[in-house]
Amino acid sequence: MPGTEAPTAAAPLVRGGLEAATVTLEQVQDWLVTDGARILVTIVLAVLVRWLAHRLIDRVVVTTTSTSARRFAESSPAGRVLASAAGLASERHRQRVETMASLLRSIVTLVVVTLTVLTVMALVGIPLGPLLASAGVAGVALGFGAQSLVKDFLAGISMILEDQYGVGDVVDTGEAIGTVEEVTLRITRLRDANGVTWYVRNGEIIRIGNRSQGYSTAIVDMPVSYAENVERVVSVIREVTEAMGSDPEWEERLVEPPTVLGVELGPLSGPVGGPP
Repeated sequence: MPGTEAPTAAAPLVRGGLEAATVTLEQVQDWLVTDGARILVTIVLAVLVRWLAHRLIDRVVVTTTSTSARRFAESSPAGRVLASAAGLASERHRQRVETMASLLRSIVTLVVVTLTVLTVMALVGIPLGPLLASAGVAGVALGFGAQSLVKDFLAGISMILEDQYGVGDVVDTGEAIGTVEEVTLRITRLRDANGVTWYVRNGEIIRIGNRSQGYSTAIVDMPVSYAENVERVVSVIREVTEAMGSDPEWEERLVEPPTVLGVELGPLSGPVGGPP
């Protein structure tokens, strides 16, 4: 009867399904023992390498900068003044160190993650040839299309690593002269004496002149009447500059004691500082 044949026909289907499931479990176990274990070891090694690289970067950056600051400060009596002015013992120096360390950590993370993903894909069995070829073509197209952007970023990285200038410095970029208000990897924002804000791309800066890094020279011209005795005037100026150099308020700010360069003739229309 049809009612008694239905269970008999269903029994082979159930047995076949159990055999297929048994084979699948065995394959999963074999994969976990071989490729699965290799993938797990690869991921663990990637995490360990990334952690060690970050620790090494932090230690090297901090040790190198602190040693340079200490050596520079001990090089001469004016080292402390120069170190403070150059940013080696200031908030600006701390920010630069953190930027350098963050940049290096990001690069290490990108490299480790990329190598880990490629290794895992190779273990899974995904062919890497077409993927790498496509990535190469995309990289070439991106290089041609965004080469100016890449140039700006590379110039910004070099500028930060070399500490060419920072926020608050007065710089001459060739196209604009002003105070640095913001520094990024792509652009530098300046404000000149007229209040104009300049956005200069880092890749377009061929040369840079920093007028406030390390130390600056202040030149003071004092008009003197032609009727005054030059030797007496120079003597008075030297006494004043020596007193200024020994003043505790200015002693820590001056790299060298003030000096008198000499006498310069003024306009021929009349005595300098005297009646016409």
